[in-house]
Amino acid sequence: MDILRPILPSALAALAGNATGWLPLAALAAPDPAGVQAAEPLSVAGEVMGILLPLALVIVVLVAVLYLVRRRFGLTGQDAPLSILQILPVGSRERIVVVKARSGRVFVVGVGAQTVNLITNLEQSDVAPAATPDPDPQIPSS
Repeated sequence: MDILRPILPSALAALAGNATGWLPLAALAAPDPAGVQAAEPLSVAGEVMGILLPLALVIVVLVAVLYLVRRRFGLTGQDAPLSILQILPVGSRERIVVVKARSGRVFVVGVGAQTVNLITNLEQSDVAPAATPDPDPQIPSS
């Protein structure tokens, strides 16, 4: 420590900009009122925009990545190789899944914790939506 004693005051004086000697630390901590003006506080709209713009940027990047991944692997959409029409849970880890292939074939698969089994092939008419009754039938007035 005795070796640093002659160097320490001159090094601090150089850091403080005072070449003549020692400058108290309180002078370093106090800001110069003439040279520094207080920063104006941001408006509420500025703060909101400062939050919303980065958030919107992150959402746009995530949507773009999702779009590119979907296009790259082609596993979703109208032309997907397989699409799930319905899932029916039959147990805690078991379910029956109705799957449609791109060729139009429809089959039922049993999915368990460790296995996948073909149950049956279905006809296209078996999975066609049922005819719905007319919601507003014409009622004759009496």
